[in-house]
Order: sequence, then structure tokens, then C-alpha cells
Amino acid sequence: MYKTILVPVDLGHPEAGKKTAAIARELGGAGTRIVLLHVVADVPSFVTAELPSGLMQKNAERARATLKDIASGIGAEAEVRNGHPSTEIIDSAKRLGADLIVIASHRPGLQDYFLGSTASRVVRHATCAVLVDR
Repeated sequence: MYKTILVPVDLGHPEAGKKTAAIARELGGAGTRIVLLHVVADVPSFVTAELPSGLMQKNAERARATLKDIASGIGAEAEVRNGHPSTEIIDSAKRLGADLIVIASHRPGLQDYFLGSTASRVVRHATCAVLVDR
């Protein structure tokens, strides 16, 4: 049914990432390409100047290793990108030609009504189907 499924994973909540990855595998079937994506939010340069040398690279490597562990459990690919999460998710879906995005969402709080959560921005702006898991 689906050729390519993109699964954004927030490594701050790995259980939700494992759950959405399993949903993608179930929806996709044997021939479906599943890509797990973690987006490392951009940090302003004035902040990175104050961080210990190599910290950002170590964090990216750690994120890549964790994502690969989750991906190996379902036979998926793993990508780590830098940028604004919702923008990178939408751009990656277009770049990959994704038919579906499977994304986890938390219960909305007051700040989500003013700013909008990543999942809600993806739902509003994606050009493919989006499944939101709560």
C-alpha cells in the first residue's frame, strides 16, 4: 500500500518512537521503505561558542546510534538532520517521496495552543498523509 513511510522520532521520548516505528512497519508491509528521522534543533552560534568543544558532534553521534538501534529492530533506515523539527520533517518527506508520515504527539498543553506543536505543524503543512499516534 505505502512505498515510503517517514517516522520522525524525538529521542527525548524513545518509547513513542519505537511505537510509531512499529505502526509504520505494520502499515507498510514487506516492500515498504521506512525511514526513521531525528531532527537536532539548531542552536544559535552564540550558544555553541560557549559549549565545550565537540559536544554538538558527540550529541549527534549519540542520536545517530540510538536511532539506528530503533531502526534495526524493524529493518528501517535512520537519518539525523539539523534544523527546525517541523520544517525538516516536511522537507524530508518531500525529498524521500514519502506516502505517509507516522508521528507521535503528546497531549497538548496551553503552550501548544499559542505556538503549535511539531505534530500539528506537520499535519497542517505536509503534502502526504499523516498519521498521528497519541
